[in-house]
Amino acid sequence: MLAASSPLTLIAALCLAVVVASAVFAPWIAPHDPLQLAPAQRLKPPGAEFPLGTDAYGRDLLSRVVYGGRVSLLVGLGAALVSITIGLAIGLVSGFFRPVDAVVMRIMDGLMAIPAILLAIAVVSLSGASLATVLVAITIPEIPRVVRLVRSVVLSAREEPYVEAAISVGTSLPRILWRHLMPNTIAPLIVQGTYVCASAILTEAILSFLGAGISPETPTWGNIMAEGRTYFQLKPSLIFWPGLLLSAAILSINLLGDAARDALDPRMKRREGTR
Repeated sequence: MLAASSPLTLIAALCLAVVVASAVFAPWIAPHDPLQLAPAQRLKPPGAEFPLGTDAYGRDLLSRVVYGGRVSLLVGLGAALVSITIGLAIGLVSGFFRPVDAVVMRIMDGLMAIPAILLAIAVVSLSGASLATVLVAITIPEIPRVVRLVRSVVLSAREEPYVEAAISVGTSLPRILWRHLMPNTIAPLIVQGTYVCASAILTEAILSFLGAGISPETPTWGNIMAEGRTYFQLKPSLIFWPGLLLSAAILSINLLGDAARDALDPRMKRREGTR
């Protein structure tokens, strides 16, 4: 339904589908092992054996770019799911209980005051570079944003008559939070999830590019660009191809997020109905 809303949204959906499919089916698409070193084949131009050429270590660039999407997309999806799950739980409790809200929101404000990239670098530096550590480092700065979003929805929804009626008849607290308040957060959380996913993919690429992310031998878009910057003038494709897929993935996710916001926002529906 979202893809049919506009040609731009359709293009974004198709681009994202291609990127995701190439990452999922990487073992069947990649013509070579992305980790196989071949010094004699270093910096080869595109050809029949190496469609995009090779990098400075003789590894097939196409294979590394395709496999790199697996890690980047996994980090983006994982960060979105974890941050939304934790942020939803904290936001529901914080928005419903005023004494808890005063404490929790000060903690969230403190976390948001720290630049996300600096916090991520600090976590990776203390715990070591691994996929799990990078995922945690990227997720932590996103949780306060989800908490604030859920809290704002709960603050307005808890004053509704149906919530007050549920409280007056003695409905249990978990039931109130789950049945009456949580459904109001689904639409904004879907939109927020797309933003978190795109932001996490970009942050992972930045960390890898700076050398503070996943180990350099692991193919990620950020690692590929970091290794290729030394040879950029000699072979720009080392940065162009991973950068192109990174940009396409982030732009597509953001465009689909905008389409989801327009589709789920009742005000947008009323505007379209009056045209």
